Amino acid sequence: MKVLTANRLIDGEAIWYSDENGWQETIEGAALAADKAAEERLEAIGRAAFAENFALDVDLIDVQLVDGRTVPLRLRERIRAAGPTNRTDHGKQARAA
Repeated sequence: MKVLTANRLIDGEAIWYSDENGWQETIEGAALAADKAAEERLEAIGRAAFAENFALDVDLIDVQLVDGRTVPLRLRERIRAAGPTNRTDHGKQARAA
């Protein structure tokens, strides 16, 4: 299972694509791709965002659902989704508190 992520060009913020909200700043609610056709659809959305100079580093990343939450498989992506691992009072994890 995959989701589409990128960095917003104007401020470098890590963002994820949601069918309901478009590009958003949290991974929760990101559009899930469970097959090749869904991956290709998200890749096309990512290419368009890059071509419009909206986003950089556009990529599909592997995720799993854990207790109804979308969790990236790679540590790098978990850090991008939450914030630094050494300070829980910084990053997106601090905004949720």
